[in-house]
Amino acid sequence: MMRKLKNEELGRPCLEEFKTKEKTPIVLILDNVRSLNNIGSIFRTADAFAIEKIILCGITGTPPNKEISKTALGATESMEWSYCEKTSDAIQKLKQETYFIIAVEQVENSIALNDFSIAPEKKYAIIFGHEIRGVEQEVIDQCDACIEIPQFGTKHSFNVSVSAGIVLWDLFNKLQ
Repeated sequence: MMRKLKNEELGRPCLEEFKTKEKTPIVLILDNVRSLNNIGSIFRTADAFAIEKIILCGITGTPPNKEISKTALGATESMEWSYCEKTSDAIQKLKQETYFIIAVEQVENSIALNDFSIAPEKKYAIIFGHEIRGVEQEVIDQCDACIEIPQFGTKHSFNVSVSAGIVLWDLFNKLQ
């Protein structure tokens, strides 16, 4: 027999507890993500995996914003985030802090997500790009690696928020 759990039975931390708990050593960089709904969805997914921080770059919308809030469902309050006009500036700062920079993009010599090995002692920054153009080439040029989600149908891409969910789930599990 199965019974659907009530929210209070889920054992989730309150906002104050979440802000002080140890985070998953991953920073997300959103490179010119245009859809406010996608941004909100990524905030919510980042909260679910207790990701360290989100950096919003370029045309990516920022909280407070009604459309972001609609899909974030409060995650804009729990997640640490910042804005950087140029993605390349965010990357340079993270490299100085010894982050391993990874773009999620279809490129020559990309590593299939399922083949990507994670080193638990490293800190990672994962870049997701524009819904149509993907991650900009100048950004890819600054990356340490590119990972690609294997696909087997006729379409050549996932929605950016779906990609974030797939990649974060995989990396989170590998870090455990």
